[in-house]
Amino acid sequence: MVIIYSASWCGPCKFAKQLLDSKKIQYKEIDIEAENISRTDLTKITGGGTVPQIIINKKCIGGFDSLLNLEQSGELDKLLQK
Repeated sequence: MVIIYSASWCGPCKFAKQLLDSKKIQYKEIDIEAENISRTDLTKITGGGTVPQIIINKKCIGGFDSLLNLEQSGELDKLLQK
């Protein structure tokens, strides 16, 4: 299961969703503004205070750069299979 904490104005959030969409990976998106989640709360939930925060199989991997690095190294597919 993939969860993305995002914001509507966030470019890296858009890129992360595009990458997942291109791989046909389903995800749940949680808009921190629509859900009234503060940055402090986001940090408590994910360990990071910026968006996007991406969680794969209950493990926070960080933001878009981390997601892209996992994809480029081939580790994203392995992580999703767990």
